[in-house]
Amino acid sequence: MTVSSSFALHATDGLARTGAITTPRGTIRTPAFMPVGTAATVKAMMPESVAATGADILLGNTYHLMLRPTAERIDRLGGLHKFMNWSKPILTDSGGFQVMSLADLRKLTETGVTFKSHIDGSRHELTPERSMEIQRLLGSDIVMCFDECPALPADRDRIAESMRLSMRWAERSKDAFGDRPGHMLFGIQQGGLEQDFREESAEALKAIGFDGYAIGGLAVGEGQEAMFGCLDFAPSQLPQDKPRYLMGVGKPDDIVGAVKRGVDMMDCVLPSRSGRTGQAWTRRGQVNIKNARHQDDPRPLDEDCTCPACRNYSRAYLHHVFRAQEMISGMLLTWHNLHYYQELMQGMRDAIAAGRFADFETQFHAQRAEGDIEPI
Repeated sequence: MTVSSSFALHATDGLARTGAITTPRGTIRTPAFMPVGTAATVKAMMPESVAATGADILLGNTYHLMLRPTAERIDRLGGLHKFMNWSKPILTDSGGFQVMSLADLRKLTETGVTFKSHIDGSRHELTPERSMEIQRLLGSDIVMCFDECPALPADRDRIAESMRLSMRWAERSKDAFGDRPGHMLFGIQQGGLEQDFREESAEALKAIGFDGYAIGGLAVGEGQEAMFGCLDFAPSQLPQDKPRYLMGVGKPDDIVGAVKRGVDMMDCVLPSRSGRTGQAWTRRGQVNIKNARHQDDPRPLDEDCTCPACRNYSRAYLHHVFRAQEMISGMLLTWHNLHYYQELMQGMRDAIAAGRFADFETQFHAQRAEGDIEPI
């Protein structure tokens, strides 16, 4: 018998929430940060290493996997979990954001999007129905509706047109998803920074009915102030008893600010991408390990961190292997970054449960203010 998936709120503190999403493959503690495994791997990390950081769920990328190695091949090989050796839940995005970013390589119609592969120029079509099929073949635990995400800034007419198209695609996605016990389908709210369009989108999604709701169309160049301005109203427009997922966010202070405003889930390539480019995120700010100031420094990246990079290696060593272009540099820095992000999430979960999120937020900003933030 297939176990169903569900969401339960355990505690709230102001608008901040902590709870759990239960799936047949495991429980996702919220607020949750999802490391990004674009091509069936979190770059520079073994799956067991990602799990060791405390991650409950990974994000996979529909667009990249449909092109290479293809969803059909992954399905024949036993599904994405087996293929990449990850037994916990996986959320897959719909492919919409990546396709929309192709600009002149794609054509948008009511039906869907036709585009040329960035790999070999081959032509493909992605529709709500095809996106649902790909995510089913991958075996995703949490499936995202196919949507269109316009870049900001954009005029109101363009935002309204895009949002309403996404709502029509959301209904088609729900129909194509069908009845799949043990799997969840999330709708995606659109509407730019416009409160009335966000409300219209939320009402349309609630009328269709989803297992969770994402806030899309942010972290696309609008800046933190504008994003927080939107998050001051967008989460509250969505159902209280369903998980809320802010897509593509972000920096640690983005995450804390989003949780403060009622967000339950986030994802971003930042911790792994930063790790490969010599940037470490710590509770006292950023460390740019390629700077010459670190070449004789025997201290760890963060003396309070228990990750392997901080337990076993000095800043001097990390500086050396980065400068020498050794692979271990990206491995250690990525592990540290993902560990820090998961510690941040656990800290917020504990603070919300104890009713002291405001104290946590104050301490978070105070540590960063007194830290040594380096230019990148």
